[in-house]
Formats: sequence, structure tokens, C-alpha cells
Amino acid sequence: MTNPYAVEMIDIVIRFPGVLANDHVNFTLKSGEIHALLGENGAGKSTLMNVLAGLYKQTSGTIKINGQPVSFNSPKDSIAVGIGMVHQHFMLVPTQTVTENILLGLDTPRFILNLKKYDQKVLELQEQFGLRVPPTSKIWQLSVGEQQRVEILKILYRGANILIMDEPTAVLAPQEIDELMMTMRSMTERGKSIIFISHKLHEVEQVADRLTVLRKGVATAEGRSMKGVDKAELARLMVGRDVIFSVSKSSSEPGDTVLQMDNVSAENDKGIPALKNFSLNIRAGEVMGIAGVSGNGQSELAEVITGLRKCRGNIKINGQELSNQPPIAAIKSGVAHIPEDRHHVGSAPNLSITENTIMKNYKQEPIGNGWTINLPKARIHARGLKEQYDILAPNVRIPARKLSGGNLQKVILAREITTQPSLMVAMQPTRGLDVGAIEAIQRLLLEQRAAGAAILLISEELEELLTLSDQITVMFDGQSMGTLPNDDTINIQQIGLMMTGTSTN
Repeated sequence: MTNPYAVEMIDIVIRFPGVLANDHVNFTLKSGEIHALLGENGAGKSTLMNVLAGLYKQTSGTIKINGQPVSFNSPKDSIAVGIGMVHQHFMLVPTQTVTENILLGLDTPRFILNLKKYDQKVLELQEQFGLRVPPTSKIWQLSVGEQQRVEILKILYRGANILIMDEPTAVLAPQEIDELMMTMRSMTERGKSIIFISHKLHEVEQVADRLTVLRKGVATAEGRSMKGVDKAELARLMVGRDVIFSVSKSSSEPGDTVLQMDNVSAENDKGIPALKNFSLNIRAGEVMGIAGVSGNGQSELAEVITGLRKCRGNIKINGQELSNQPPIAAIKSGVAHIPEDRHHVGSAPNLSITENTIMKNYKQEPIGNGWTINLPKARIHARGLKEQYDILAPNVRIPARKLSGGNLQKVILAREITTQPSLMVAMQPTRGLDVGAIEAIQRLLLEQRAAGAAILLISEELEELLTLSDQITVMFDGQSMGTLPNDDTINIQQIGLMMTGTSTN
């Protein structure tokens, strides 16, 4: 009888110093199926899959591929048996091109690299799977969404039959997600098997055949069929309680204009125009949502406001001209920033929770004292924020890189909110987070709105924009396609058309 399983992970235990990441977990993947792996941030999903990808070695337990026991000492061993992993945090070389990154680690070409030939092969692969990104561009020049596409192209190029997709839709627009779902289905129809890690429960409902749920390293559901399982049940399995999917937003009367942008233009890292005569006003106590497909100027918009990118035009915060001023000027004017990349821009990964929480007030009493920092007071401050914002960590001395995505985001929000900002620039604040963490982050943003802060919310999640925003501005190709009030008259189809550059006037 043919073995029906492409992957069998039996009684997998994974220990790190002081941490039991996976506790006797069983996981099976059938040939030609999509198996969803769910759990909160830090539940052990990525750790389990990193063992299957050859990045970690299990403490104990057995792995079988197509019925045969295997032992992986490196990712090369995993790739050799047809396993490929799309990582949540990109494994790319920033200074090399898309094609060069895709070819890295392959035995061919061995001596002579005809890049134009392989650029064409990459283009053909893109056309096949609908994952478009310029093959000759360097990784550092790409948006986060484009970099994620490169990760997916890497494993497709290697012809993997078992694909581990770790939050592959976290950086994609709604239309791109639909395309990826269809791509995944077409791949399984051709015999490929997919492990799909996602926090987006509607995607799991849409595409998965079976699911396994991890909570604190233990499986609470093993290989359960998706038949009859709804979104509420999925959330309960993940977090162990009922989850409110839509936070309530109280009505408010916006105050004076906090952010005023007039005809602002800026280039991206390639020197190509990314913002084109962009104008925007946000008032106190108002959430202005920015909708748009990734790479249409949203990152540059956040950067010109926070002083991280030069521009032309006028940017005023509370009436003070701030265009082309250094970031410290924006900070002193009451601007808080939640960056798109929480790991490399929003935090210093190797510094402790304490050090990350005092980055904006280390010169102020009682933490700052002349030329020195009062570490005991800084730790008291950090412990207070840890408790107030429910940051799950053993202590405030551990490095930020050891936190889950949701807890790291809470550290960043805690640091920014304690400055009592008049303007908060929130760039993809819930990207890659589980339903429990999303609920907490959205509540914190609405609390800032109620406190009178103006909030610029840049998100590729239309559902999030519709939940939190008072008005929505749609961006396409660096330009404003118009601003819509978020009320009973709002039309999602209209927003979708505007996101693709179609004027609806």
C-alpha cells in the first residue's frame, strides 16, 4: 500500500536553554494537500518547521519523508529530499539581485554565470505563478512585498514538492492573496504538498484541507479536517478563549489639523519618483487610513513625515515646518513612528527590552542623568511597560530578538505611546501577528485616537482600515486617488478600483 503521507513528524521535542519550544508534537502532511499550521506568536510553529527545513535539529523524535526516516544536518539535506521553505523573515542577500538570490546555493551554473539567460528563466517562472518582481533589481531596492515574492520564487525555482509557507500572505495585497491562493491550489493539483502557516483565519478557511494548532509548544488539534470548522472555532483553538474580531470604535469630533502635507514629492531608493505631489491633512482625534497595493509610495510617505527621507514640498506638524528636517525634529514635535520593519528599523534586536523602551527618553529624568543612564530606574520603567502592555517575556533584560512578533510590536508601541504623541505614523502595525495580538494592537491605536492623537494608519489589510479609520485615502503610483469618508456610503469595490489606478470620479 502506498504511504499517503509526504511528511510525518512523530513525537518531536525541541529544547533550547531554558525553553521547551515543542513538546512531543505530531504532524502529518498528506500528498497533494494544504495543511494549515496555526498558533499564536511564539507558539512554536516556525521552530517546528525550521526543523523540517534543516535549520534546527530536534532534541528527540522522528521525521519521515514519503515513508522513509530522514535526518537533516543542514538546509541542503532538506532541499535534497524536495522540501522548500518560504520564511516569514527574509533569507535574502540585500546587495545581490533577484536572480542572484534565486541561484544562490545551487550546483548550476558552476563556472560561468550568464545572468541574462537566468534573468529570462526567472521571468518565465514569474509568469507561470503570477509573482512579478524585476529580476535585475537588488534586494535592498525592493519593497517588503516584492522581497516576499522573491522568497517564494526561490523554492519554486528549486522544484520543491513539499512547500513550507510561513506567513506568505503577510505582505500581499488582497488581489495578490487571491492569486496566491489559486497558485497554491494549482500546485497541489500537480502533486505538490503545502504546509501553510498563517494568522489570517479567513485564508485558512478558504484554502486549507486540514489543520494542526499549537499552543505554547503543544498541539491542541492534530490533523483535524477543516470541514465544519469556522473562524471563531479556529481562534478559540489558537488562543484558548473567545476572540472579538471587530474592536468597537467610539464616535469622536476631530480637532485641529495636526499633519498638513502640500504637494510632497520624493524618490525611492532607486532614484525613481515614489511620491508625486501628494497632499494630506489629518486632524487631532482622527485615524486617516492609507489603502494601496504594496510598493505604491506608502513606505516613502511614512519616511518623509518622520524625517527618514528627503522630499520636495511642505510638511507641517502642528503648524511647524518639518520637511527635510532630521528625525529628532519630528520626535520633538510629537511624532511617534511604528515602522514597517519591526525587527531592523523599529527595534535594536540585540539590545534588551529595557534599552529598546528608553530609546526616546534616555536623556530625560529619572532615566537620564547628565552623561549617564540610571539603569535601575530604566528597568523599573521597562517593567512597568511590560506589565501595562502585557508583554510576554521572562524579564526586561532579554534581547528584543528573542520576543515573538506580537510582543516585539507591543514593546515598540509602549515606547512610542509613552511619549504622548500628537501624531502617530503606524505602518503595517499588525502585519504577521496572531488574532489575539491584532486585537490588542488595534485597541491601543484606538486609545491613542481617544486621547486626541492624529493617526496615520498605513495598512494593506482593508478589513483593518475599515475597522479603525475615520477616513481612507487611496494611493496608486505615489499619488492620492482620493479620500473617502469611512461611513455607510463607503464602497469596497470602489476602493479596489482606485488601488489599481482607476479613477471613480
